[in-house]
Amino acid sequence: MNGLEHIQSAFDQARAAGRAALMPYFTLGYPTPEASLAVIEALAGAGADLIELGVPFSDPLADGPTIQHSTQVALEQGMTVARCLELVRQIRARGVSQPLLLMGYINPILAYGVEEYVRAAAEAGASGLIIPDLPPEEAAEVEAACRARALALVYLAAPNSSPARLAALAQRTGGFLYLVSLTGVTGARRSLADGLAEFVARARAVARTPLAVGFGISRPDQAAAVAQLADGVIIGSALIQAAGQSDRPAEAAGAFLREIRAALLNPRLDQPPQ
Repeated sequence: MNGLEHIQSAFDQARAAGRAALMPYFTLGYPTPEASLAVIEALAGAGADLIELGVPFSDPLADGPTIQHSTQVALEQGMTVARCLELVRQIRARGVSQPLLLMGYINPILAYGVEEYVRAAAEAGASGLIIPDLPPEEAAEVEAACRARALALVYLAAPNSSPARLAALAQRTGGFLYLVSLTGVTGARRSLADGLAEFVARARAVARTPLAVGFGISRPDQAAAVAQLADGVIIGSALIQAAGQSDRPAEAAGAFLREIRAALLNPRLDQPPQ
């Protein structure tokens, strides 16, 4: 099964179970490389359907303070693109079978070499790439490399995307379309963004792939509300915060994700979708 098929299968299985797919994000190398392996293994065992792996970068412009801190700590631990790819291999060697999406910025990929990065990612066991600062107008080389390896190149759409822009992103994305729930950076929020239901509906009208919503989801009730609208729920900052505040990061991360997973299975919506 290639990367695109792996991602499609994960969404299909979640849909067959009557729920949205759950996709946690975690930074590779945080709080240490070995600890991040244990956390990701715990997430796989706690009900993740897909896993987004953050590739640390010194200028993570789409990320808020929590993920910025995790990437800085990971960089101080000596994380590089090559070490991230090695961790992906180790994650697969530990038996994690879920689709793995590498979320990273374009500059390190260009420095590594686009063809080499995509090849190495595929060989390590990645199923796709998420590159938040790569617009489709500049993505021809990355798209071609991913197409040759049957990896997904996932595009992000924001609530202020024009109808034409949203349609173009929906047509070119691979695997799923990543809907940014709000205009701003990642980070836990106290409430879901106004207009989220309308944004998802606009995307649904032009999408050919599943829709996954991320940014700002931090609690089980928020995840359950998003799951009523979209095909996938992405949660990162609150998870990283839970792991980072514990002296047992893997156990804390697993416990946190199980709560989110339970809410998707048995939604009790304290807060309705906006």
